[in-house]
Amino acid sequence: MVFSTEPAWSDIDEAFTQEFQNAVVYADFQQETVIHEGALRLLANGWVELPSGRLLSPDAVHHVDTHPERES
Repeated sequence: MVFSTEPAWSDIDEAFTQEFQNAVVYADFQQETVIHEGALRLLANGWVELPSGRLLSPDAVHHVDTHPERES
């Protein structure tokens, strides 16, 4: 039997990672508390990675709006 030395998780992780250039991260349902606005990566494990490298826990994030409305 042959076993790979490469972890399978990295392939799965990249397949489910999504990147957004314009998103808003909210901490509450009412959308009153904004945690982050701008580019981000949504990781397969539910964590949100910001451009600075900081990670936001799934426990801290209520939802991510990937199509924020633009006010005129």
